[in-house]
Amino acid sequence: MLDQLLKKLIKNSAGQTKLVLAVIGLSIALILILSAVQLQSNYYELLNGKKNQDSVANFLVINKALTDQNVGASSLSGAQLNDLKKQAFTESIGSLTTSRYKASIQSNSQLFPFYTDIAFESVPEEFIDVNTKDWKWDEQAAFLPIIVPNQFLDFYNFQYSFSQNLPQLTPQVVKMVSFKVTIQGSGQNHSLNGRVVGFSNRISSMLVPQPFMDWANSKFASTNMIQQPSRVIIKTKDAGSPALTDYLKKEGLITDSDKTRFSRYRQVVDFVVNISSVTGLLMFTFALLIFSLFIQLTIESCKEEIELLILIGNSPKNIGRFLMKRFFPPNVYIVLIGLMFISIAQYLLADYLVSKQIILSSFLSLFTFLAALLLLIVISIVNYITIQKYLRIKQRTK
Repeated sequence: MLDQLLKKLIKNSAGQTKLVLAVIGLSIALILILSAVQLQSNYYELLNGKKNQDSVANFLVINKALTDQNVGASSLSGAQLNDLKKQAFTESIGSLTTSRYKASIQSNSQLFPFYTDIAFESVPEEFIDVNTKDWKWDEQAAFLPIIVPNQFLDFYNFQYSFSQNLPQLTPQVVKMVSFKVTIQGSGQNHSLNGRVVGFSNRISSMLVPQPFMDWANSKFASTNMIQQPSRVIIKTKDAGSPALTDYLKKEGLITDSDKTRFSRYRQVVDFVVNISSVTGLLMFTFALLIFSLFIQLTIESCKEEIELLILIGNSPKNIGRFLMKRFFPPNVYIVLIGLMFISIAQYLLADYLVSKQIILSSFLSLFTFLAALLLLIVISIVNYITIQKYLRIKQRTK
């Protein structure tokens, strides 16, 4: 009977228009803040998810920016390498070893007459993006394996071959062609067979195995002095990190700008995501205030009737419990509807991005559900404090 009586009192005292406006305001705020949390989760997944990682962009070849002041002194010092290794964006680092001898390659076939001077580089095997069992060499090896940048083959097929009236070559044909590699230095001359075993999108230089480079430099280099590398390759989690581009600029270092150009867009996206989070929090605070005022005004409008019920022996705790059951459950429905709305939007977004070769989960993140639970807890606390304040339970039970 108490619940039925209070329900009639609250229904008569609370205007339907005020209730609808309060619910709409809170709904918009909750959807905004939950959307902001889901956007943050999507953002993190796009940047760090294994399915979206780019094996090319996440490896950067770095060297000094050549200026009039450092011509002839472009090597990276040990202190610079150690500092680069300590940076948060650096997962691992490897030096590119440059050949210190003259080298040339020419075709062994008259059907493919080709000759050019060349320079080799080597790099630790874990930084190579070509997976082949032929990537090994010793002095008894039948041939020297070579990895060629894809740009080199494009240059040959679409420029050099036309000017020299030579046939265009597919990657499969190039791997079948045997080359004569000649190296010379320190008054010595040595020839061996070479063969292309793969094409790299990661490093834009002719690569040979590290054991061959060490052997050739020690035997044919004009000087035995160990030189500091002028180029290094780093593995990084995020090639578009503003911290990375800022560090390179500060230290006078450069890399492939195509791989780091997204750092500018990244800062804009960071700003937009943060703004959406702040906007959601402000909207939620404002809506919570409105809903609290609605509860206060509703209780205030039937304050005399509630005081009369308390005077005739009804427990303030029972009245408070009824008011919580009256005002809190709608918030649960609001959150559930908001989660349903965001879930549908997330599914449609993930389905759309698949066509763009961007992989995103079709389901809401755990953090979104945790945020929804946290919001419900906050709302329940605010409702409870509001109800207790206007019933003045403590003062009346003394």
